[in-house]
Amino acid sequence: MKNLKLFIATLALIFAVQVSAATEDDPVRPSSQLRAELIDLIGPNCPFELNKDECTTEVLFTVNSAGEVIIISILSDNPKAEKHVKNKINYKKVSHRPSKPGEIYLLPVRVVRS
Repeated sequence: MKNLKLFIATLALIFAVQVSAATEDDPVRPSSQLRAELIDLIGPNCPFELNKDECTTEVLFTVNSAGEVIIISILSDNPKAEKHVKNKINYKKVSHRPSKPGEIYLLPVRVVRS
């Protein structure tokens, strides 16, 4: 009986690992057209103060079936930059249609002090 429980627990663990590995997708870089659309939406103006000469932000997002950009997360050392980028592109329509549902994109954004 003890061996049966151990066997079942082992099978459950193997199944859980395989399912999580199968659903894990690495983010891909957006196409140049999608990137250009998003940069146009963000715009050239920087409405917040930069402490350094530049600020980098990494945006994880997806595009739903209606063509809207859905932000998953934003990583930046400047919280104002996070808020600015999110306000500019979250739920905005783009012409891009994803090649597969739920495709996750990684967009690096660099804001430079002019």
